[in-house]
Parts: sequence; C-alpha cells; structure tokens
Amino acid sequence: MFRSLWNEPRPPDPPPRVWRDWALVGVLVPLAALEGVVRPDLPWRAVSVTVTVGLVFTLLWRRTRPLLMLAIPFVTTMLAPLVTGGHRAETYTMAFLLIIVYALYRWGSGREIVLGFAIMLLSVGVSASFYDLAPADAVGAFAVIFSAVALGTAFRYRARARMRELDQVKLLEREQLARDLHDIVAHHVSAMAIRAQAGLATAPSKPEAAIDALRVIEAEASRTLAEMRAMVRVLRRNEPAELAPGRRITDLEELAGRVRLGPSVEVEMLGDLDDLPPAVDAAIYRIAQESVTNARRHARHATRIQIRVAADDTSVRLRVSDDGETSTADPMPGYGLIGMIERAGLLGGTCEAGPDPGRDRGWTVTAVLPRTGAAT
Repeated sequence: MFRSLWNEPRPPDPPPRVWRDWALVGVLVPLAALEGVVRPDLPWRAVSVTVTVGLVFTLLWRRTRPLLMLAIPFVTTMLAPLVTGGHRAETYTMAFLLIIVYALYRWGSGREIVLGFAIMLLSVGVSASFYDLAPADAVGAFAVIFSAVALGTAFRYRARARMRELDQVKLLEREQLARDLHDIVAHHVSAMAIRAQAGLATAPSKPEAAIDALRVIEAEASRTLAEMRAMVRVLRRNEPAELAPGRRITDLEELAGRVRLGPSVEVEMLGDLDDLPPAVDAAIYRIAQESVTNARRHARHATRIQIRVAADDTSVRLRVSDDGETSTADPMPGYGLIGMIERAGLLGGTCEAGPDPGRDRGWTVTAVLPRTGAAT
C-alpha cells in the first residue's frame, strides 16, 4: 500500500493560476497588516506580520509546486522561534496554510504527499517539544490539518473516479463506432462477393460485364481498405478517422414523426447533403438524436425542438435548440454530451452545448463537422 502511494503520479492538468488566486493574495496581505495593528497580544509584531505577508505568496504556486509551497511556510514557522526567543511568529491570518495543505493532497504526487506529511508532523512536533505549544493546542492543530487532508483526498479521488467514468464513456463510443464500421465493411465485402459471382456467371457470354464487375470490386476493395485503416488509427493511435455507421441525415425526419407527447420536433435541411461520407452522415444523425433525447428529458415546459442541418462546400453544421426552461447553474456535463463531443472530435469537428445566448429560455447544441470527414 505504501509503495502504491509512493509511486502515485500527480493528477493531470492542474488549474492554472487565475485571477481568484491574486484576489486571495490581495485580501490576505492587508488582512495580515491589519491584524498586526489591532491585535494587542501579538508577540514580535513586526516579525510576525512580515513572515505572514511573505508566506501568503506561496498560494500562487500551490497547485504546480505543492510540496515546495508547503515546505516553505511550515519550515519557516518552525525556525522562526529561533529569532523571536522561543515565541512562535504566528498570526490568525496564517489559517490560509490549510489551503496549501489541501492543495498538496489534491494536486501532489504520492511521493510529495508522504514527504509533505512528514514535514507537517516534524513542524508540529518541534513546536510542541521546544516552544510554547501546549499538548492540547498540538492535538487541535493535528485535527485541523487532518480536516484539510481529508478534504483534499476526497476531491482528488472524486475527480479520479469521474475521469474513469468519462474514459469509459469514450471507450463505449469508440466501440459503437467500430461496430458501425464493421457493418459497413461487411456490406462492402458482400457487394464484392455478389459482383464476383455475377462476373463469373456472365464472363463466357459477356466478357465486358466481367470487366465492369472487376472495376466495381476494385472500387469496393479500395473503400474497404481505407475504412479499415481508419479504424486501426482510432483504436491503436487514438487519431481522428472516418468512421462509417448506418444512420443518415435523411433519417432525421423520423425524429419528428415519432412525437406523440411532449414538444414537437421540426427538421430543416439546407444545402447539398447527398454526397456526404457515411461517417459524417451518421454522426450528424446521432448527435441530433441525442440532443433531442436530452431536450425531451431535461427541458422543462418545452413546446418545440428545432433541428437545422446546413451544408456547404467544406463543412456540415447542425443546430438543435429548444424553448424550454434551463437552470442558471453550470452543471457538470453529462455522459451523453461527452459522447457527442467525442464522436465529433473523432471526425475532426467540434460540438458545443449550452443555454441559448440569444434568448432567455432554451438550450442549444451546435456541431460542425468537416464535409470530407477527418483528414488522413
């Protein structure tokens, strides 16, 4: 267990430094100065305030260098009594150290967590043994520190569980695409077999028919090989590829025809939609289908769902919107949306969803796919 903790890597993609970090520093610095002015029982006032203000800036690097940013304040507060004659240079403002403890357990590697825990243990132990930290205060300090540790650990493993679930959704989406591609490849192989049989049957009497059959077989074989190579790229190298499934944009009319209860579905299709690659054709259908399903499930008091597909020479654009009520909160994206984004990304396109910016009501899903599918 200890070895697995020691070898655990850092969580991926820690958030960058944002304006909230600077705002936190901007609040804590004057707060520490104010405490130095109004607090009458603060020993070594100038030293305590200076140390506190200096340590506040460790908050700016707490996610990218969590162990170093934890070691600096804990070692500093441990050694400060050597300058102040045994008095701990601590202020109430130093409660911000709990944020750094949280950041270590949320964003640090297993090795950094173990070393950071040893530093905290040493700091509290030295203060209890050599300075004026009473045993009861030491117990309280450990209790507060462990609260921050527990919170950071909980959020760390919650994020990890969420990531595993998202990876599973992406894997299922790839499996579905692979199954769709298998169906198309099987169709091509069947067509080649039928053409070959026809060519063999007519070759004695009509040699030109056999030649035509060979041309068709050649075209089908080339298309099948291209699709198989695309599937291998997706499954092995995780690259976008042209994945060919079974549904088509023309099947969107079925979504409007299925309505019995709930909001009506209106479908509008513009531009040349006849010569799209099968992958793009079916991706547009499936993204629209998932969007309509989500609208019927989540859009409160919706009366109408609009599906608009427009194609030009380079891309195909899908827009699905409803007129239902949406929450003002920013919820975590659902797995259906994750699947739509993954499918569009595999084909070199984009998919976005959110409240309609032009209206007080409604939710809109927008997808843009290249007309020729992903580049090879």
